[in-house]
Amino acid sequence: MIAPSRTTVIGGGLAGSLLALHLAELGHHVDVFEKRSDLRSSNAPGGRSINLAISMRGLVALERVGIVEKVLSITIPMRGRMIHAVNGETLLQPYSRNAEEFIRSVSRAELNRVILEAASTYPNVRIRFESPCVSYDCDTSTVTLESGESIPAAVLFGADGAGSIIRRSLQDAGRIESTTELLQHGYKELKIMPDPDGLPRLSQEALHIWPRGEFMLIALPNLDGSFTCTLFMPLRGAISFQALTNPDESIRFMKDHFPDACLLMPDVVEQLAQNPVGTLGTVRCAPWNYASRADNVCLIGDAAHAIVPFFGQGMNCAFEDCTVLRDILDNQPESWDDALSIFSESRVPNANAIADMALENYAEMRDHVNNPEYTLRRQVGFELERRFPGEFIPRYSLVSFRTTPYTRVREIGKKQRELLARLTKDKSDVSQIDWAAAEQEVRQLR
Repeated sequence: MIAPSRTTVIGGGLAGSLLALHLAELGHHVDVFEKRSDLRSSNAPGGRSINLAISMRGLVALERVGIVEKVLSITIPMRGRMIHAVNGETLLQPYSRNAEEFIRSVSRAELNRVILEAASTYPNVRIRFESPCVSYDCDTSTVTLESGESIPAAVLFGADGAGSIIRRSLQDAGRIESTTELLQHGYKELKIMPDPDGLPRLSQEALHIWPRGEFMLIALPNLDGSFTCTLFMPLRGAISFQALTNPDESIRFMKDHFPDACLLMPDVVEQLAQNPVGTLGTVRCAPWNYASRADNVCLIGDAAHAIVPFFGQGMNCAFEDCTVLRDILDNQPESWDDALSIFSESRVPNANAIADMALENYAEMRDHVNNPEYTLRRQVGFELERRFPGEFIPRYSLVSFRTTPYTRVREIGKKQRELLARLTKDKSDVSQIDWAAAEQEVRQLR
């Protein structure tokens, strides 16, 4: 095992704080530099407040460091998608035919607090807040803070998010290759408050979706009975954020496309006017690590692989990064260079795979979930899982309720889509499926 080392983590968000916890358990000294103020103080800003969906990969990582029960206590189960039609009709689409398989809604800030508190219990962890990193010198392995302070960093982890200073420094120095692909869609956060009695205005145990083709609204439940909503829409065009130029346009848009949600947000015009439009994009880079003499630097989490949020896997993938790195470090590599090279080679293809699947899932969420053909394929998929347990596991389940490598899930998912398209061609009901032929096809998937 690598001897206890002094390590530096830039970024004390979800990935950075969990990484610090893992490194501390292995006996390394960890200095974390976070640009925000301490989330654990009551008056600290929470940063991005979008809720997150945590699933098996994330829970496995939290269980590894002994905090999964504490985290579960601040989550809300979401057992399926509640689809809202324009006419107000709703339909619950369960995430799995197994009632024990579901995702959970969790506040980003509250989750970060729990992990920070756990990391802070270790004497070998030091967290410095309000200490933004402004540059990294690859030649001298030195981090410079906004205060002007220079920090030598022989073992450095960049966990500083999608706009990573560490990644940009490595790219500018020619140490890695990196691309950022922005969607022509953005998002705006809204909120549905609880009713006067403090009760939720929607069913809490579901992720609510108002799919409208090129745009959609979603809502995730909060512990206080409110719902965090996100409107996803093109940045420009006839129906876009750019087109919502005044209160009349905003209220007309909401009443036309989301009439039931509009009734639950009496201040929706004010929210649309005041809340900023966020960007959506995919960051890819390779390799994630660079070694210079005795010094090592490695990217992790969104700094290495920011993805769009439409499979609910950004945080789960980042947490799995920590699990994979921990497994590698536990297997006694000879050096940080060896460990981080193995880590990068393992994770880059998997991060690219979930990035691709997340982009695919956007079209599914905003449009296909309303399509009868999609509904039939989904029903047939669940029936195949029931008839052939262990042989047919839907792609969504493989992503959210298993730890199957994302690369393998992508391969399986492609074959499943082709199979379901063949089985449901010219069919309108599950009873019309040729199950004998389906069995032969499922056997060939292995």
